Amino acid sequence: MPATTAGLDERITGALVGAAVGDALGGPVEGYSPEQIAERHGGRIHGIVGPWHGDAWRTARPIAPYHKGDGHVTDDTLMTHALVRVYATVRDHLDAYAIADHLVPDLMTHPRWIPELQAEALPLQRIFLAEKWLVARLHYGHADPREAGTGNIVNCGAAMYMAPVGLVNAADPAGAYAEALDIAGAHQSSYGREAAGVLAAAVAAACAPGATPDSVVTAGLALAKDGTREAVERVCEVAARHSDFESALGPLREAVAPFDTVGPDYRSPSLGARRPSRLHAIEELPVALGMLLVAGGDYRHAVLGAVNYGRDCDSIATMAGALAGALGSAVPEDWAKAVSEASRLDLWRPAADLAGVTREIFARDVRRRRAHEEAFTAMGGGPECSD
Repeated sequence: MPATTAGLDERITGALVGAAVGDALGGPVEGYSPEQIAERHGGRIHGIVGPWHGDAWRTARPIAPYHKGDGHVTDDTLMTHALVRVYATVRDHLDAYAIADHLVPDLMTHPRWIPELQAEALPLQRIFLAEKWLVARLHYGHADPREAGTGNIVNCGAAMYMAPVGLVNAADPAGAYAEALDIAGAHQSSYGREAAGVLAAAVAAACAPGATPDSVVTAGLALAKDGTREAVERVCEVAARHSDFESALGPLREAVAPFDTVGPDYRSPSLGARRPSRLHAIEELPVALGMLLVAGGDYRHAVLGAVNYGRDCDSIATMAGALAGALGSAVPEDWAKAVSEASRLDLWRPAADLAGVTREIFARDVRRRRAHEEAFTAMGGGPECSD
């Protein structure tokens, strides 16, 4: 069971390091089924593995030119760290305009080490087309940031890097949900945007003292809408019947399949894939929450379940890792060290930066609330006047 006495710094570190490690473990098997993964690796994955095609990763399709595996993080972590840098710059709550003013320039103008390319490059050169949309719409198209996500494919692109929003709003799921929806409006619409809000809310709920996997799911469901809510409900109902990820792999996929527009062949999406809908949901968020329940909040179990699930497992493991880490479950030190070294990334520095920013934002929130209370009371609206 995860520790429930972890402090804010430990939870932020656990969530961000945990997300990056989950991302790195899931990267090399992204897009494959549990059966394909077991066949390729001679059983289930229990840690860091090499590229699916071995030394042929440079030319093997559809992976080339990315070196997935060997502890390399993917675009999930690159985007998460970019959002942390935006918080470190603004030092307050964010909105869609902060994405346009700070995140987009960060992606376009600051070369960084890209583990999968094994080279220094602009993050824009690595991120997926759904994330390049941010640059096309906000920098070149001059779209209203609050509406720029409309027209983009609906996927987990925004949700995969929303953990920092939940951490900044630690123990305030409703605040995290609202802030993530505003931010994600620059990137996504429909159930992709909704998933970003619910993931942030779940991470915020996981930070609360005494939080459990059940309380995290309950907090997310209290805010979730439409197909996202129903998908989380269905998947978590099934997850509650399992305590081992092996037995849960098939049932979780069956539970989420009616809400998933991609279809059974992940690399050959159906005609209706990733289109806006009030009836559907991304696959990644419900499965991540389901694996959190199956694992009882244990980091290692939740992440390995997400990795061996396959399909978009780097993002599923990113989310599951963030949630388990925020609950206080320890990220294996050997995994974290190996991923940090292989990816040439300091996984702990973003957490330290965000912890400092989070305290600053909380202090501002307290001052704003007190100013509001004083003004409201001066208008005769205080609680002492309610009788």
